[in-house]
Amino acid sequence: MDSSFLTGQVQSVMQNLLFKMLERLLDKLDTKSGADSTTSTSSSTSGAAATGDFASLINQAAEKYGVNPSLVQAVIKAESNFNPDAVSSAGALGLMQLMPSTADWLGVDDPLDPAQNIDGGVKFLSQLLDRYNGNTQLAVAAYNAGPGAVDKYNGIPPYRETQTYVNRVLGYFNSSNEWQA
Repeated sequence: MDSSFLTGQVQSVMQNLLFKMLERLLDKLDTKSGADSTTSTSSSTSGAAATGDFASLINQAAEKYGVNPSLVQAVIKAESNFNPDAVSSAGALGLMQLMPSTADWLGVDDPLDPAQNIDGGVKFLSQLLDRYNGNTQLAVAAYNAGPGAVDKYNGIPPYRETQTYVNRVLGYFNSSNEWQA
C-alpha cells in the first residue's frame, strides 16, 4: 500500500478529531456562559464534515442546503441506522425515512436511492430549520411529527415518540460522534 495514501488518511482522521475536540470545547464554553446547548445548537454547515458511510452524499447535500452535516448524520442514525434499504411499518423509505408523499413533494423519484434520499431529506430538514428560525429542536420534531403538529402545539408535540426522537437525535448530534457509521 502506498505510504502517502496512509499519511493522507492519518492526517484526515487527525483533522477530524481536532475539529470535534474544538466543537466540544466551544459547546462547553457556551454552556458555562449560560447558553442552553440544546436550543442554541448551530444547524449551519459549520460542523465537522461527515465521515463514514455515505459521507460524501451527506456533505454534498449539507453544503447545498446549508445544514450541519453532523445533524444530518444524527437524523440518519435515528431514522434508519444508516440502512439505505430501510422501510418502516408506516411506509417511510430509505436512509432518512421519507414517506412516499413527502418524497414526491421533494422531487425524489427513488427514495431507496441513497443520493436522492439524502438530498431530499436534507432539503426538507433545511426547510424546517428555515420555518422554525434555526431552532434545531423544533425542526427535528417537525421532521418526525410533521410541521402541522409542531405548529398546533407551538412547540414539540406531547407525543412520547416525538419527544424520544428529538432527544435521541439531539443526543447523537451533541455526542462525540462515536456512533458515526
